[in-house]
Amino acid sequence: MTKKNNVVWYNGHITREDRFRLNGHLSGVLWFTGLPSSGKSTLAHKVEKKLFEQGIRSYVLDGDNVRHGLNADLGFSRDHRSENLRRTVELSKLFADAGIIVISAFISPCAEDREYARQRLAEFNFYEIYIKCSLSKCMERDPKGHYEMARQGILKDYTGISAPYEIPPNPELIIDTEMQILEESIQQILDFLKRQGLAGC
Repeated sequence: MTKKNNVVWYNGHITREDRFRLNGHLSGVLWFTGLPSSGKSTLAHKVEKKLFEQGIRSYVLDGDNVRHGLNADLGFSRDHRSENLRRTVELSKLFADAGIIVISAFISPCAEDREYARQRLAEFNFYEIYIKCSLSKCMERDPKGHYEMARQGILKDYTGISAPYEIPPNPELIIDTEMQILEESIQQILDFLKRQGLAGC
């Protein structure tokens, strides 16, 4: 008998609905996807701050931050990217079950992986949010200098240069960070949350 067959889920005494009543709001998962330097992390943390100011419990799972700890053993190959996302999906699930609005900001370039996230988090108010920005604009921003390093061959498997990004065909929301200012993008997300009943905003 494998270890997996010996593992049984233990149901606690407090339900997700109990946590909703305590918090005064629903939980959910906002999955920010887009090219490097499209603005995912900036938007995620700005939205988190706005929600905090309204007494709404939220937490950002930032791609770079998660790779410092939980996923520090992973690289950027196709298989490692999938495992990076799989672990993050499970982490997002736990946060959402705890009654928190999770903002997962990950490049997540492969449509197959994002569909996995959608299916796995289907019961947790999952919303795919495409942070849209052209490659040329992202390269112009390039705050970490990664695009240039990728062009020089120093960074391997870099999305947009030596690895593909598959644009979401049907995201719940598109935020065009190239065509609108930061404040407009933030408000667009807050308005979306209000329409979904996740926050008063």
